[in-house]
Amino acid sequence: MFNTVLILLQLFLTTVMGIYFCNMLRGQHQSKSGIETDSLKELEKLHRLKQIHLTQPLAEKTRPTNLSEVIGQEDGIKALKAALCGPNPQHILIYGPPGVGKTAAARAVLQEAIKSELSPFRSDARFIEMDATTLRFDERGIADPLIGSVHDPIYQGAGAYGPAGVPQPKPGAVTKAHGGILFLDEIGELHPTQINKLLKVLEDRKVFLESAYYSTGNKDIPPHVHEIFQKGLPADFRLIGATTRGPEDIPPAIRSRCVEIFFAPLSPDHIQTIADSAAKKGNFSIDSGSLELVCKYAQNGRDAVNIVQIAGSVALLDKRHNITTEDVKWVAEFGRYVPRYEKKVVDGHSVGLVNGLAVSGADCGAVMDVEVCAVPCPAGTGKLSVTGIIETEELESRGGRFIRSSSARASVENMLTVLERFYGIDPSAYHLHINFPGGTPIDGPSAGTAIITAVYSAMTNQPVSHRIAMTGEISIHGKVKPVGGVAAKVTAAANAGIKTVFIPEENYKDCTWPDTIQVVAVGHISDIFSHIFGIATDHRQMPVVISPPQTHIYSATGTTK
Repeated sequence: MFNTVLILLQLFLTTVMGIYFCNMLRGQHQSKSGIETDSLKELEKLHRLKQIHLTQPLAEKTRPTNLSEVIGQEDGIKALKAALCGPNPQHILIYGPPGVGKTAAARAVLQEAIKSELSPFRSDARFIEMDATTLRFDERGIADPLIGSVHDPIYQGAGAYGPAGVPQPKPGAVTKAHGGILFLDEIGELHPTQINKLLKVLEDRKVFLESAYYSTGNKDIPPHVHEIFQKGLPADFRLIGATTRGPEDIPPAIRSRCVEIFFAPLSPDHIQTIADSAAKKGNFSIDSGSLELVCKYAQNGRDAVNIVQIAGSVALLDKRHNITTEDVKWVAEFGRYVPRYEKKVVDGHSVGLVNGLAVSGADCGAVMDVEVCAVPCPAGTGKLSVTGIIETEELESRGGRFIRSSSARASVENMLTVLERFYGIDPSAYHLHINFPGGTPIDGPSAGTAIITAVYSAMTNQPVSHRIAMTGEISIHGKVKPVGGVAAKVTAAANAGIKTVFIPEENYKDCTWPDTIQVVAVGHISDIFSHIFGIATDHRQMPVVISPPQTHIYSATGTTK
């Protein structure tokens, strides 16, 4: 009897378990069928989406596909090829304003390197492009698209590796770029933690990953995972970082490992070439007047293409294929494009007006006016007024924000000291008004020579030629100190019609100069005054040294002896 009950119970349990597993299998089959049905629907939807195509944007049509199509960057292209197409390719940092071809040149240089017999890049070398402004990583180490990460078995989606307790390494962009180029656009925006990780990868040319779930003695871990954790993922690539920031905003540790290349702002002629090419590729005709107007409003190649594209669309809506000046004017007005300011000098002389030279933006030279009005007054009653510059400015760096006084004011003070010591002029006997029109902030040291020349001209009523310009810092001993951006400044002066430029003699050997301009190296302000005002001064003769006061010896009672 007992055995019969036991047999019936086993039969019952077996039946229940059979029904349970049958239901599970049926459910899995139904679930699989449902997934397959949904997948087919999504695939059909995806195929329908792929059948929809819009026309290719003009900006994409005009994008350079090789280095020869990058306009206005001959020196930058030469430096790129020297750094990457030889037997020992280097890491590179490309500086430059937006829309001058940094990204296009980075894409094309790899193809040039592959063609080079000296280059170690193979024909299958990859170009991996990432935008540093959108690169984000998980502080817990779950995800890092740049360096790579480990998917631990406890996380959802571990798959078959999860129950076995196997950590899964996930390669990042540095490994995908192995044997090729990793291009980081706007590298200056990269998170400091990622920068430190990237430095380690550049040093080791490998990526070493860690996981608390990895054990060398775990036999369930596949051999390839063991090798990754023990020997690292390969990451032997060359980095190209592009940025619109200045070198001072890039961590020194990155800069020291890279060749730094500077892409120059595009000149109006370069922008005109780009605009003309964009019009042809868009099947538009455009006259020279319209092209000149595009160049007036476009600050870079991207602006030029956008203006041509919208102006061309306006023409097509009017059933025309020719872009007129009215089309360009309308685009510039509704797009609020700011016209490019380019000073052009004319023949003549002025009292208290001198052409100074400055650098704005990314190494873009500019000619600026330095105006001075000097009104005689009783000695000791003179007043000094300086306008058109920033007396204080707020600067931001990786260390935080700080406020500094304008260095232009310091140049004015130095100038007054030099005039008094070397030329016997009492500044307190004049009401001086120094102005920098145009609202452009002035980096004071480089304006020193222009300021003192304009002040002396106003005080002595001696005119200065409009065809003369100058740059250089003035010390209190009248020496002309070296300044930055001289090449860009001289180029801007030549474009403005300047015939003679005075620069610090220590800057003279730094660059080559345009053939249309005379560059004069000076070491002391007297050299400039000799050329302009005909004043012969021996700057080696220092002012008379004032005798030191007599030494007083005090007695114990406090009286002097």
